[in-house]
Amino acid sequence: MRIRTAVPLALAATTALAGSLLVGAPASAASHQGGVHLGKIQYDSPGKDTRSNASLNAEWVEIHNNTKAKVQLKGYKLKDNTGYTFTFGSYNVSAGKTVKVHTGTGKVSSGHVYWNRGSYVWNNTGDKARLIKPNGKLLDSCSWTKSGKGTKNCH
Repeated sequence: MRIRTAVPLALAATTALAGSLLVGAPASAASHQGGVHLGKIQYDSPGKDTRSNASLNAEWVEIHNNTKAKVQLKGYKLKDNTGYTFTFGSYNVSAGKTVKVHTGTGKVSSGHVYWNRGSYVWNNTGDKARLIKPNGKLLDSCSWTKSGKGTKNCH
């Protein structure tokens, strides 16, 4: 008789625990996807690393606005592990849109801004991109190791 009573209680406890774990997972995943966040990163520009402007601009980080309103990125920072830092000037990213931060030089246009560097930022063998709000709070980060593709989908 004790066995019959213990089994339903153990089953109920296990079901409750599993249910609470399942409920917690989507909430954290959804909040990680929301707002402004890192998207795809091309950390290894295709072909040889020639340090030409075309090669430098083929290294980029996408920042995605997953909100329902445009976001002003002025003062937001993009940093790597060694401390290289890009700071946004006045730039609006529309709701549901993406902006690429290219390593080289170029003219700012819709969806494209430029770091204006003459050398690469992102390490091909492993690095970590950080998106930091103007108040210094870490908004998102994405790390990688050499995968053979040269790209990383952060979300």
